[in-house]
Amino acid sequence: MDTIKIECKGNTRMVAHRGASALERENTNAAFLAAANRSYYGIETDVHRTADGGFVLIHDDRTGRVCATDIPVESSTLADLRSLTLNDTHGLATRGDLVIPVPEEYAVICRDYGKVAVLELKSAFTESELQEIISTLVRCEALDRTVFISFVAENLILLRKLLPDHPVQFLTGKLDEAVFDFLVREKMDLDVHYSALTKEWIDRLHGAGIVVNCWTVDDPEACRRLIDWGVDYITSNRCE
Repeated sequence: MDTIKIECKGNTRMVAHRGASALERENTNAAFLAAANRSYYGIETDVHRTADGGFVLIHDDRTGRVCATDIPVESSTLADLRSLTLNDTHGLATRGDLVIPVPEEYAVICRDYGKVAVLELKSAFTESELQEIISTLVRCEALDRTVFISFVAENLILLRKLLPDHPVQFLTGKLDEAVFDFLVREKMDLDVHYSALTKEWIDRLHGAGIVVNCWTVDDPEACRRLIDWGVDYITSNRCE
């Protein structure tokens, strides 16, 4: 197994979606390290809270898709979640290193390998919870190279209160006038499903000073088209 190499022209940067998730179980330290040892500009992951006030990196609300044990993430304790062994990409739970990471582990990998952390805030966090996440990134010397993304606009608005000048990207599956007006009004960047993009939209967004990220692009031809259009970031499971 390997990534698909894409020649990036201009300012386009590649982001590893949930780590190098075509090679290793998504959102594990193995996937983060696989991405860190390749040419990716950034590594994306997802953060949830736990029932006892901790934070874990996993995409789904439950563990069943990536693990034989199916428990709800946000109503389970950090210790219970960390005790699980995740299945590898072949569906086997034979590797003791495949566990649910915590933000500190991810932040240190990004820091040590010089990668940008693209951190998706999965649920609606409180201001104090966001401050805890920020404090962890500061402690790990990774905040300056972190971009926050979220489908929950209130997360990004709260983040702007705590970090007025920090880059944030609003996640959405669609792109229309309402989304554009929101980005301009709130001075936010965009992370949109790639099928919503056209060259005209990218040019218009750039004209408004908006950075454009897109997800999740595993088709090499689509990557090349988006690069030709001048998109800023491409988030991919496999293309590098």
